[in-house]
Amino acid sequence: MSSRLGFSTFHNVIDEQLSPTVKARRCTNPSTLEDNPAAPLSTQDDVDRAVANARKAFATWSQVPLDARKQAVIDFAHALSKEVDGFAEMLTKEKGRPLVLAKAEVQIGVQWLIQQAQMDFRDEEVWEKSDKTILTRYTPLGIAVGIVPWNFPITIACGKIAPALITGNVFIMKPSPFTPYCALKLCEFAQAYFPPGVFQCLSGDDDLGPMLTHHEGVDKISFTGSTEVGRRVIKACSETFKRVTLELGGNDAAIVFPDVDIPTTAAALAQLSWFNSGQVCVAVKRIYVHASIYDEFLKAFTAITQSLVVGDGFVDGTTIGPVSNSLQYNRVRDLISDVISQGQSVSYGGRAHASSKGNSIGYFIEPVIVDNPPDTSRVVQEEPFGPVVPLMQWNTEDEVIQRANATKFGLGASVWSADISVAKRVARRLEAGTVWINNHMQLDPTVANGPYKHSGLGVEYGVAGMRSYCNVQSIHVSKPELA
Repeated sequence: MSSRLGFSTFHNVIDEQLSPTVKARRCTNPSTLEDNPAAPLSTQDDVDRAVANARKAFATWSQVPLDARKQAVIDFAHALSKEVDGFAEMLTKEKGRPLVLAKAEVQIGVQWLIQQAQMDFRDEEVWEKSDKTILTRYTPLGIAVGIVPWNFPITIACGKIAPALITGNVFIMKPSPFTPYCALKLCEFAQAYFPPGVFQCLSGDDDLGPMLTHHEGVDKISFTGSTEVGRRVIKACSETFKRVTLELGGNDAAIVFPDVDIPTTAAALAQLSWFNSGQVCVAVKRIYVHASIYDEFLKAFTAITQSLVVGDGFVDGTTIGPVSNSLQYNRVRDLISDVISQGQSVSYGGRAHASSKGNSIGYFIEPVIVDNPPDTSRVVQEEPFGPVVPLMQWNTEDEVIQRANATKFGLGASVWSADISVAKRVARRLEAGTVWINNHMQLDPTVANGPYKHSGLGVEYGVAGMRSYCNVQSIHVSKPELA
């Protein structure tokens, strides 16, 4: 395979072959609203062929030694690191992310592949005595399907590819209907490093997900997306007892104590809130600031926000790209309209098509800071998944913990304080799968990420996440008595 991929034509990858489909669809560049290239529109027949070939490939790939499977993933990652520019340009076209950040996403994807392949994953000897040994093994499930969202189509794909293949499963990737392009090329590029049928990719519309989740030949679904869709996924998987991992929505709270350095903390939280236009499951989405520093903090947070540049990802200096698709754009605009109609105070922002780089089209939304809205308001209770963040005052520790936990979500949270002992005490009381202290949104593929409440089910990343792609088999060995 050539070391240079073309990013003008896109196909499904089935059994190592680029597979055309009868119908295709075009996705939209969210900055220009221009059509991107044609993408495959998969049918039930495409799904059935991919599953049949995956089952055949599983028989041999599952028997490849663990170290060889790890090395294949590492080789793929190193080769991908030489293709950053092509993938980043396509990512900016399909997702809208500023080019420098698109390059960073590809590079992070490379590192996630390598780091997961380097983890110590092995069988466990849990009991050994003179007359008895117990060994726990982790054996592959079979055919794993990774359903990848549109907000991080490369990083999250790599977070699913590595554990599935390293553990001896075969893998079918289904990218979001909004961002199919980079995923299809990742799979096409990977064919040089894996046997036929081991890693396949199918693109389609909203009908494709149910075809895979209902399919009797699929053994595992790893889904990242909204809580609403996650409910449908788990219901479909229950029909055939598929293993399922769900990483769903979040409404992450950040609690700011009065002893922080205000300019530094405000700058950090502004960057974390607006990164990827707020379209991150574990982005900061609610900020609780102690009343004694609230006004000063709000002023500093607003100043940093005003300095950020909204615009086309290909324009130098852009720090915030568009909202990624029309559906999400309309949802965010509806939430902003609710803030205004309820008479809540907007400290900054909110204009549609507010690109400071001169764009008059595209799904651009200027960041919106809502000043101390009531806890019952939509902007506090719902996940915006866009550039809208409420800041709220708090007075006592027990009060703010109760308010931070008063949500159906439990993905992430953070505590900001100069007193680490206080921060740790608060962190242990927060109902979230990941809690950061004086940081937020830093995920490590070698560390388990397990959501609380309606934010998901199961564990991703780390050794625990790798084991979620496995059956558990315990072997009890009783040694025969000697005559």
